[in-house]
Amino acid sequence: MDHRIDSLPLLPTTVVGSHPQPAWLIDREALGATVPRVRRSDLWRTAPEHFDEARRDAATLAIREMEAAGVDIVTDGEVGRESYSNHFLTAVDGVDIDRPAKLVTRAGQATTVPRVVGPIVLARGRGADIEFDDASHLVATTTRVPKVTLPGPFTLAQQCKDEYYGDLEALATDFAVAINQQARRLEATGVEVIQFDEPWYRNDPESAERFGVRVLDRALEGLQCRTVVHLCFGYAAVVPSDKPSAYPFLAQLNDSTVDEISIEAAQPRLDLGVLDDLSNKRIILGVIDLNDRASNTADVIAERAQAALRHIGPDRLTLGPDCGLKYLRRDEAGQLLRAMVEAAGRLRSTL
Repeated sequence: MDHRIDSLPLLPTTVVGSHPQPAWLIDREALGATVPRVRRSDLWRTAPEHFDEARRDAATLAIREMEAAGVDIVTDGEVGRESYSNHFLTAVDGVDIDRPAKLVTRAGQATTVPRVVGPIVLARGRGADIEFDDASHLVATTTRVPKVTLPGPFTLAQQCKDEYYGDLEALATDFAVAINQQARRLEATGVEVIQFDEPWYRNDPESAERFGVRVLDRALEGLQCRTVVHLCFGYAAVVPSDKPSAYPFLAQLNDSTVDEISIEAAQPRLDLGVLDDLSNKRIILGVIDLNDRASNTADVIAERAQAALRHIGPDRLTLGPDCGLKYLRRDEAGQLLRAMVEAAGRLRSTL
């Protein structure tokens, strides 16, 4: 089998994962600026008997829009998910998603979350098969490098109310085992990149220090494709301002077995000196500020990437958005992706 990833150009471009979903598929106004932790079947506009067909059609549209923009590494846009993390929970036993709990976040907000009521085990059928079918559709549909995304074990453990384990590391470890089993199934479809989303490292850096790398490595165990861990400070639609300029937990990932680290850099004006501490890794640099969208001209994006090249060689750098494009209009997303691809091409011609 030919591996499309072997023919990537210097400074390839990618997406973090999500793409705007069509309004005929989901109620975008109701979805608003929320990131559901539990299932929200009320958001979908398609009758259950037509849902799978509608999801595939929407995925094909998302893939074609990324390809038309010139993106090198594409996903299916995560269009069949209500959020980046809650979808996976339909594929595991031990989680009660039908009778959720309320948790108060560190910001003092009440959030509806799933309950962990037994051992976390990947279940056959349900979400497990949906993920497999989605990955198979992506591989069969795209002419570019196919990437799939999964929530990371540390983040999943933080987004549930634990009524069974009584030990955050034990919970995260069992999530890692289930995620690894799912990732191996997805790798078998021919996907060439698997990304694990771990935005919650920033929320609990003390626990991340203790076992964040260990549980990530367990989720990666045995995978032969390129692996990515994505860190961010939250969707710009949810966190529009006051993002920190440094990660409390990042350099430690240099010791993990992950191949590539994806970081949000544009909106928070990240201190790119941290790249010096990640010398073992490839980097996906967030070069699209999803809060100040007008700033994302090809010239500005090229300047952001050029600043990273003072710390990292071009053979280790990939350009991407800060975070998922889920909350943008579809035309906005396409415009931003085209600007990023243009910026990468300009830089490439100077190297």
